Amino acid sequence: MTFFLQILVTGLVIGSIYALVALGFVLIYKSSDAINFAQGEFLLVGTYICLTLVTAYNIPFIAALIMTLLFSAVLGLVVERVVLRPFIGEPVISMIMATIGLSSILAGIVHVVWGHETRVFPKVFPEGTVKIGTIVVAPVYIWSFFIVLVLLGAFTLFFKYSKMGIAMRATADDQQAALSMGISVKTVFAVAWAIAAVVSAVGGVLLGNINGVNSSLALIGLKVLPVAILGGLDSIPGAIAGGFIIGVIESMTGAYLDPYFGGGLKEVVPFIVLVFILMFKPYGLFGKREIERV
Repeated sequence: MTFFLQILVTGLVIGSIYALVALGFVLIYKSSDAINFAQGEFLLVGTYICLTLVTAYNIPFIAALIMTLLFSAVLGLVVERVVLRPFIGEPVISMIMATIGLSSILAGIVHVVWGHETRVFPKVFPEGTVKIGTIVVAPVYIWSFFIVLVLLGAFTLFFKYSKMGIAMRATADDQQAALSMGISVKTVFAVAWAIAAVVSAVGGVLLGNINGVNSSLALIGLKVLPVAILGGLDSIPGAIAGGFIIGVIESMTGAYLDPYFGGGLKEVVPFIVLVFILMFKPYGLFGKREIERV
């Protein structure tokens, strides 16, 4: 039972980070009906920026994280303005292909600037272990979990009560109606991309503190896509629930099944679960069913 609880805690922590990154997928899809395939590269760039500020320039971690979030927000705004805004009014597939091209460009820049070697953050969180009953947990897991919970709660309140959050929800429901009410859809798009870049950077920094930093972090974007689809691409609560579900299933698979299959099964399980659930709920667990009348 202790081993099971240990794996469960690990799955919840990793799942919470998945949920945070999946929030970026949901925001962009809700605002523009497009899927951002460069989400993993946003995560990778933000992580390397924070790592460079801490290790190369000896900037304290908190200050480096704040600077990274500002950089990521600007990166999201620039990408939306330069790369994606020209595709407004064009077929959605055009915007999706643009994000695929963007992911390749960002990945290439990362490889040129930082290379392929795995790097580690200096000790940011307290060392040692924390014992919760019979479970032993590293402080980095506890801090990561609570940081993500705070951010998820803050974004939930932002979308529900702030003026911009309400404008984003209105735009997601009906862009034409939002325009008729004086809402700047272009501004909403820009804010959505900025937030997507910021949450990706936070997720990458937390994962970097847990597992180290290398180019494979970009694959988290591909792994988080099933999280967003599972919860429902247009549902923020769905992204949160999907993150925890996929995180726990992946962790349990790695602990109990990978030893019998030679490893690697936990990387595939999220997609297997996604296909199975979509067979019964095509719009995801919390997705809104669309009915078109012709």
